[in-house]
Amino acid sequence: MCLAVPGQILSINGADLARVGRVEFGGIVKEINLALVPEADVGDYVIVHAGVAINRLDEDAAADTLAELRWLAELCEESPSEH
Repeated sequence: MCLAVPGQILSINGADLARVGRVEFGGIVKEINLALVPEADVGDYVIVHAGVAINRLDEDAAADTLAELRWLAELCEESPSEH
């Protein structure tokens, strides 16, 4: 299963296919390829999969997705897998 996670763009460097950004994911900052979202700007939220931003999100959608991911993490902690 693949999972894409929302993060907020802190800074952007480069252009076109070399466009990368520093993106924050709940306190963790990673360098992410932004070539597929040329419209994204500093402060925007993006969905990231495998180090590549694949879509831009509005702040409400990002907050909703993060809340769902937190809920899933809590659920997994309460019911550990037997595998």
